[in-house]
Amino acid sequence: MRNDVSVSCGPRKCGSNLVGARIPRGKVITTARGSSSGELEGHASSRLPPQPCSWGQSSEGQLRHIKTGEPFVFNYREDLHRWNQKRYEALGEIITKYVYELLEKDCNLKKISIPVDATESEPKSFIFMSEDALTNPQKLMVLIHGSGVVRAGQWARRLIINEDLDSGTQIPFIKRAMDEGYGVIVLNPNENYIEVEKPKIHVQSSSDSSDEPAEKRERKDKVSKETKKRRDFYEKYRNPQREKEMMQLYIRENGSPEEHAIYVWDHFIAQSAAENVFFVAHSYGGLAFVELMIQREADVKSKVTAVALTDSVHNVWHQEAGKTIREWMRENCCNWVSSSEPLDTSVESMLPDCPRVSAGTDRHELTSWKSFPSIFKFFTEASEAKTSSLKPALTRRSHRIKHEEL
Repeated sequence: MRNDVSVSCGPRKCGSNLVGARIPRGKVITTARGSSSGELEGHASSRLPPQPCSWGQSSEGQLRHIKTGEPFVFNYREDLHRWNQKRYEALGEIITKYVYELLEKDCNLKKISIPVDATESEPKSFIFMSEDALTNPQKLMVLIHGSGVVRAGQWARRLIINEDLDSGTQIPFIKRAMDEGYGVIVLNPNENYIEVEKPKIHVQSSSDSSDEPAEKRERKDKVSKETKKRRDFYEKYRNPQREKEMMQLYIRENGSPEEHAIYVWDHFIAQSAAENVFFVAHSYGGLAFVELMIQREADVKSKVTAVALTDSVHNVWHQEAGKTIREWMRENCCNWVSSSEPLDTSVESMLPDCPRVSAGTDRHELTSWKSFPSIFKFFTEASEAKTSSLKPALTRRSHRIKHEEL
């Protein structure tokens, strides 16, 4: 039985934002705005009657259409692959904005603009942090997703659409971390640039400088405009979300996932009060962490207690990680990899870096979610081991001081 409440855009084009009506956990309504409702429903032409463009979370936390109760289907029109892709991307944008909303409202994270000294006119990105991320004296957890279309707070868009929010987002990690007393920082390594429409270059017609009569030039211009109009109409019919010609403006010091990780380390993580910093890095996020360690080895070693990698694509040889880094990773990192073996079963590694264990799934995108309980156990054990290893040293030091005083 479904308990979702229907919200629709109606027959006209919607506005420009996401609307999210919060109902009990696992029953979230999201409404896409910014394109005709028919575009999300699968209609290939604006001449077809538009439909509501609402999606919601069922009581099981799965994405379902409010009206029909059906899951999202990629190949809605088998004859229009590009159109299907655009429809999928439109839903992905809704999900991204909705997850941002959940991070702020459900997880109580703050959205922090970067670069921290950005001018009003320059391109900016952002990360999310808990209120105590920089002041928590004990523990800080840093989350880094992989490459591709995912943004802060997500592990895999495919899981959010086809499975549920728990498996596809970082929200379960954030909530449990905060419940266990961690400060939290959520990185946004794929937000590297903003897109703006490329300025149109007006080329002066050669006919302007010719000896053609003005009447003939006007007639040729009119024919050219009508031809362009017909071509544009055809393109719009064939592809309702026809792309404009865009250009990319990169964000200063955050133009790649690796740059972003180093920037957030320098301006936030390194400045935090936490005695123990823990990383969870999925896929390309693992590569970004290794690059961070190469660039900031001494700082990372002094501040980071443990690192949980999930199907990381890092390569210590290709990234030229030194011997001391590889040794540190063997002691302080663990990589939960895609494998058909039971969770936490040791998996043989060809690389001399960190231990590899099974994530309990052979699906790459599910490795973070499936290893969720093991990761928190790993962090707890690492924290306890660090504390116990410090105690004898502190005791010896206090005895030495007393002896010197005597």
